[in-house]
Amino acid sequence: MCGIVGYIGPRNVKNVVVGGLAKLEYRGYDSAGIAAIDNGNIKVVKSVGRLANLEAKLADSPVDGQAAIGHTRWATHGKPSDENAHPHQDCSGRFAIVHNGIVENYLSLREELVAAGHEFRSETDTEVVAHLIEEMYNGDLFQTMIAVGKRIRGAYALVVIAKDHPDEMIAIRKASPMIIGLGDKENFVASDIPAILEYTRDIYVMEDGEMAILRRDGVECFTLNGEPVSKEVYRVTWDAVSAERGGYPHFMLKEIHEQPKAVRDTLRGRVSDDLNRVTLSEIGLDEEQIRNIDRIHIVACGTSWHAGLVGKVAIEQFARIPVDVEIASEYRYADPIATENTLIIAITQSGETADTLAAMREMKKRGLRVLAITNVVGSSAAREADSVIVTWAGPEIAVASTKAYTTQLAALYLLAVHFGQVRGQIDEATAHEMIEALDNLPQVVEAVLDTAPQIESFAQRYAHAHDTFFIGRGIDYAVSLEGALKLKEISYIHAEAYAAGELKHGTLALITDGVPVVAIAMQPDLYEKTVSNIVEVKARGAFVLALTWVGNEDLEKAVDEVIYLPKTLPALAPMAAVIPLQLLAYYAAVARGNDVDKPRNLAKSVTVE
Repeated sequence: MCGIVGYIGPRNVKNVVVGGLAKLEYRGYDSAGIAAIDNGNIKVVKSVGRLANLEAKLADSPVDGQAAIGHTRWATHGKPSDENAHPHQDCSGRFAIVHNGIVENYLSLREELVAAGHEFRSETDTEVVAHLIEEMYNGDLFQTMIAVGKRIRGAYALVVIAKDHPDEMIAIRKASPMIIGLGDKENFVASDIPAILEYTRDIYVMEDGEMAILRRDGVECFTLNGEPVSKEVYRVTWDAVSAERGGYPHFMLKEIHEQPKAVRDTLRGRVSDDLNRVTLSEIGLDEEQIRNIDRIHIVACGTSWHAGLVGKVAIEQFARIPVDVEIASEYRYADPIATENTLIIAITQSGETADTLAAMREMKKRGLRVLAITNVVGSSAAREADSVIVTWAGPEIAVASTKAYTTQLAALYLLAVHFGQVRGQIDEATAHEMIEALDNLPQVVEAVLDTAPQIESFAQRYAHAHDTFFIGRGIDYAVSLEGALKLKEISYIHAEAYAAGELKHGTLALITDGVPVVAIAMQPDLYEKTVSNIVEVKARGAFVLALTWVGNEDLEKAVDEVIYLPKTLPALAPMAAVIPLQLLAYYAAVARGNDVDKPRNLAKSVTVE
């Protein structure tokens, strides 16, 4: 969740570091700070709240120098405050550190350091590392950090500067993302690429268990034991403009409208020109291995978990493989039942979701094959999985995920058809029909976006509702879950999704006069039953907004308002239905005056458990 930026070079360090932190605001944070080696000493300025608060302090107390580190913090140990903000220092002020992740043994280390006479200023686990550096320092910063790395346990990315070593900084990565930016007589370190893209496109992706020494004239990489590591330069090809709003008032709205292109990019090269076959050579499974799969476990969190629920239906329908969809934070503690022929599919937009990575690692320890579906090339999930399907959604900045979800659906549909074809579970005609419909999805999504004015009007009228309910049956229920999540996370309206057939089992008690209910009626086999459920909530005073296919005009008799969506195959209905739900959440949040792209208490990439 937290953001790290470090710089060594001739530029204005404050502008580079604080500007880089601004590019990482999408990760979520509650405080920010910067430390620079300035006139032979380390100067630290930090503040709770937004970066604007830090910049106000810097206006009164500027920093200068040739090396600096900065941080945006998401609280894990200690409340948001100036004292708990990063960077942290030791007692002497000779060292400063920024850190993402959690030091799991910080309590025992803190007790040890307090007994040795160290005085702590914060409640954080990070400050322990600063004092540990001071305690173990032997005149060689690099060797000291090797020793420190052996003492601390947990997942972390950290960067250290020292006033006695003004020409270098040390970066260490252990199970928390970090990249190195390579420049001309200058170098950068950051937790994510957008922070440094203004200055360089050439990067090193630090692997788990690596450290680096950054100097003006170069970067050296090592293992945590100090053994040299040869790194390949990765060239970033996407443009910095893609990480800007592009004329939209918010990143979220921009990303909603980017979905036709994102889905098209995910499909590109993965279906044959004659639309008769799916090609997924990147999964690394031959036909015999695919035929031998006895079960699939999909592990994911949040929106990715909702995508997994849709994937389950598609894979079971087309490939006839039993699928379990598991919440990653629970999965590895549940002692899941699996055989050597069970396939694990891990879905994570960022590729850095801590709980999903932990589930992946646990199942790999058991010898199971892991396939990752992720949006980020070079992410931890992409590197650690046995194989990966990259969704090619492009940078997603808004905390509320939109195009990541639809591209994950596209990847899962491709996988379902591919497995079905290899296993002989779908005939050529069915496969062609499905692949042709997949190929047409970008046009379907484009047409659905035309419903935006109608959705905005509804959202403005009901933006101040206290409760909203989403109902659907079958695969429509899976989409309802995602719709409720979107509304909750950015509008802060209490929203719940229910399987429509379960209304009589308690949920109807919550329906009162005027309560908004969003009903999804996209499944032909369940359409009449869904209409009956809609009538039940209408009879109790609900105001019902329904989503259905063009042609189901009879639904107007049962509801208050209908949004008609262009037809595609019923199995692909989630791709069409989710767009109005994303727009509903967006326009409701705007009407309530909320910070759409950075909702309270949430972050884009959840990199701690």
